[in-house]
Amino acid sequence: MSRLNGKIAVVTGASSGIGLATAKTFLAEGAARVYITGRRVAELESAVASLGERAIAVQGDVTNPADLDRLYDRVQATDGHVDVVFANAGFATAGALGDLAEGHVDALFDTNVKGVVWTVQKALPLMRAGGSIILSSSIVGSKGFGGWSIYSATKAAVRSFARTWSSELKGRNIRVNVVSPGVIETPAYDDMYATKDEAKGFFDFAASITPLGRTGTDEDVARVVTFLASDDSSFVTASEYFVDGGLAQV
Repeated sequence: MSRLNGKIAVVTGASSGIGLATAKTFLAEGAARVYITGRRVAELESAVASLGERAIAVQGDVTNPADLDRLYDRVQATDGHVDVVFANAGFATAGALGDLAEGHVDALFDTNVKGVVWTVQKALPLMRAGGSIILSSSIVGSKGFGGWSIYSATKAAVRSFARTWSSELKGRNIRVNVVSPGVIETPAYDDMYATKDEAKGFFDFAASITPLGRTGTDEDVARVVTFLASDDSSFVTASEYFVDGGLAQV
């Protein structure tokens, strides 16, 4: 039997990268329906077309509670409940202390922190016992890299949510876990480097300090998220999974 046989799932930030790879894996593992969200209409339409008829796209921004209301209204109208929520939407941008601007701080916290709060809170009325919530953090939530203080703080907040929310929701038998990927080659890096050579240099360095000698892939993370979404992980709650170079560790 497939790991997610018959389950209804929501994946935010699924137009590309880890979110899209996870939606594909959910469907391959038998999910009855996967709802995906994203801000960019063209990319979202392309993503849902690649997923097939068991996927539904609802365009929206996780920083806008009304957009999440539309998402969950669609879930309720079509399926009546949700079993799995992968709060994946987020972004990274550098900013050195001393040069930080209000817009930089607000944008990161609005998406990476508040967006996670609204994504999860608004899903709760539709979640049944045995459900799974997976949050997307990063290794920077526990490491200190110069120039990334605000982004790192947002991902540390997400790690904290997993611990506290698992305590709050244990009475409803809803699991909350967090994945903290290392360097994963996703389209998000396209905007972080001026040239492909610069990006390659970064990935080569990251691979050189990774146990398996390579950086991670979207599919590596998707497999871990799928395990956490499945009934196979019913004994796992409030755990943090580090995913780096294909190596997953608790």
